[in-house]
Amino acid sequence: MAVIDQIQTTAPAVQADTAALGRRDRLTLLVLLTAGFTLAVDFSILNVALPVIGADVGLPLHALQWIATAFALCAAGFTLLFGRIADLFGRRRLFLGGMALLGISSLAGGLATTPGVLLTARALQGLATAAVTPAALSLLTTSFGEGPRRDKALGLNGALTAAGFTTGAILGGVVTDLLSWRWAFFINVVVAVVVLPIALRVLPESRPAVRPSLDLSGAVTVTLGLLALVYGLTTAGQTSWGDPRVVGSLAAAVALLAAFWAIERRHRQPLVPVAVLRRPTVAWGNVAGLLAFATETSLVFLLTLYLQDVLGYSPLAAGLAFSVLGAGTVAGGLLGPRIIGRVGAKTGIVAALLVQAAATIPLVFLGSEPGWIGLLLPVTFLGGVANLVAIVGFMVTATSGLPDAEQGLATGLTTMSQQVGITLGIPVMSAVVAGSLGSRTGSGAMLGAVTTAIAVNAALCLVAAVLIGVFLRTRTRRDA
Repeated sequence: MAVIDQIQTTAPAVQADTAALGRRDRLTLLVLLTAGFTLAVDFSILNVALPVIGADVGLPLHALQWIATAFALCAAGFTLLFGRIADLFGRRRLFLGGMALLGISSLAGGLATTPGVLLTARALQGLATAAVTPAALSLLTTSFGEGPRRDKALGLNGALTAAGFTTGAILGGVVTDLLSWRWAFFINVVVAVVVLPIALRVLPESRPAVRPSLDLSGAVTVTLGLLALVYGLTTAGQTSWGDPRVVGSLAAAVALLAAFWAIERRHRQPLVPVAVLRRPTVAWGNVAGLLAFATETSLVFLLTLYLQDVLGYSPLAAGLAFSVLGAGTVAGGLLGPRIIGRVGAKTGIVAALLVQAAATIPLVFLGSEPGWIGLLLPVTFLGGVANLVAIVGFMVTATSGLPDAEQGLATGLTTMSQQVGITLGIPVMSAVVAGSLGSRTGSGAMLGAVTTAIAVNAALCLVAAVLIGVFLRTRTRRDA
């Protein structure tokens, strides 16, 4: 219930907009946003507690990364497949099944006493995320038609999703310090128990009257390709880009995704129609989303290194410092629909990415004195606002102009972009930090490496703004 209370207190603008809706519609929105927020928290809630978890269940230090990797592999690898399954077999059905799986797997994870059980539970949580996220988003977009109401619903969804990553880092530290890391799992059980009965009553079902066949060959190649891609990216962040496993995985990903493209061009009922991928709004909207998520989540990683390894913050204190960024993301999610409605999606995304770059550049000049936190907090707030405006623009752009029958596909693509972006950014920035450090050690060397990577991050924001400004073509809509 705490999550539901937080959503109710952080959404005044949307509540004003939904006042004209019936009770069932308001409950529908609340259920879907609660699920999205909870799944976002799951990405980061265990990061602070990894050493404690390893000691409790007997997982050696070198294998701790699999607690995160097992989740990321399944969450990103299966999301496109589940997005299409939602279109074909029912979004409500997939949402309910995914939430039930989340509750069961979280209970198993919280009770785990061996590495095998823990990692299996974490992988099943990833599968639940891959099922629930596109199903919830497609239910959101089909429940609210194109226009200001959908934009505002997507804005709040984006704000809560981004805030969820920050909340996870804070909540993980608090729960581990005051209770036990096991409550990081048990929280999901409570949410599932609360959400499922309400969802059964209020969520509408939607699926085609005539069910087409599932493109099995396309489903297999794209899922294996995404699994190889995510495995290669996460391994690169843990070892190096020259690791044979990284090279082999990324090569396999390229080959499998190329095969997927060839299959989709010839299949009578493709998993992802090529015509959809060729739409500039879908293709470049998802590029914008991938880069927006990659830059901001990797900046959080870099600033975590700065706060802990340079300024000497504890993990909990570092997490609390990011609450300012979390507030910025909520503000951006609430402002985003208004900005997009006034200036259009393309202009809104480009302007937001430029502001994000402008907010990131001052961080290049961070020093080792404690007073630099006075610069970090306001500019990360501004960057969080800008990043969420870009994310709202990406969601509106990538899901607009498509029939309801393809909303599961569209939201599956946006979810995939989000999760691949989160997975991609950290290894890239890790490689920049490692390359800058070389054989040097100490807080001074770490400071130089982190600020170099921050400069690269700011440059990526600028590159993203240029790409979207040049290639994205959208309909201008000023009806907010």
